[in-house]
Formats: sequence, C-alpha cells, structure tokens
Amino acid sequence: MTKSTGKDVWQRDEIQSPCINICVVHPEARICTGCYRSIDEITSWSKMSNDERADVMADLPGRASTLTKRRGGRAARLKR
Repeated sequence: MTKSTGKDVWQRDEIQSPCINICVVHPEARICTGCYRSIDEITSWSKMSNDERADVMADLPGRASTLTKRRGGRAARLKR
C-alpha cells in the first residue's frame, strides 16, 4: 500500500478566484478594492468557463489604476 502525498488525491484544473478577502466595493467604480472584480464577475465566477475566468484575470491588473483613493476623516476635513 502506498501512502498518499495529498497532491494525487484531488486537483482542480479551473482558474482559482483572485479574492484576497478584502471585500470592499468602491462606491463609484463598483469594483472590489481587493480583487478588482465587478460585482457581476464575483457573482458569476463559479459559473464561468476557464476561458471567461482567464479573460477576467487578464483584465484585473489594469483596473487597479482606475480606482481613486478616498480620503476621509481628519485629512479630508483639513482640506476644506
């Protein structure tokens, strides 16, 4: 009897989610500030094909620059 290493038990060939558990939706862009996916992409991720997921993954790096930083609290009040 051979001992299983865990790698040969079960592997998925699908592209994994880019989620990093920082789930905050930018109010204007409607994109998650953690993974840069839209709400629609997050919702339909489990139903997407590998090709659809690959297309989304390819677009993500360019989305980071589209989000403007929001300044709140004391720093925002001082600018008034």
